[in-house]
Amino acid sequence: QVQLVESGGGLVQPGGSLRLSCAASGFTFRFKTMSWYRQAPGKERELIALITSDGHITNYLEDVKGRFTISRDNAKNTLYLQMNSLKPEDTAVYYCSTHISQRFWGQGTQVTVSS
Repeated sequence: QVQLVESGGGLVQPGGSLRLSCAASGFTFRFKTMSWYRQAPGKERELIALITSDGHITNYLEDVKGRFTISRDNAKNTLYLQMNSLKPEDTAVYYCSTHISQRFWGQGTQVTVSS
């Protein structure tokens, strides 16, 4: 079965950095576009970054462009999100996701940006 397991979240000060990871299994990772979403308290879940199967094309939500970088290691079946210059408004639960007949989600990892 499809499994997505995020890790790497935590508490960080404004201006700091975090690197999220998502370990994928149960499907052919190297063939699938992968995405990162986030959901802040009281808000809808939003797509923040996606990367094509070969890693050649990426796309970002305007709010994170230039600060976040999505990447993948197809040999390790792992998706990454490098987050720099973090702001309090980046506080959210972050999810990795893929679509295989339906959308699959990980359990999420909490990112809190606060001094």
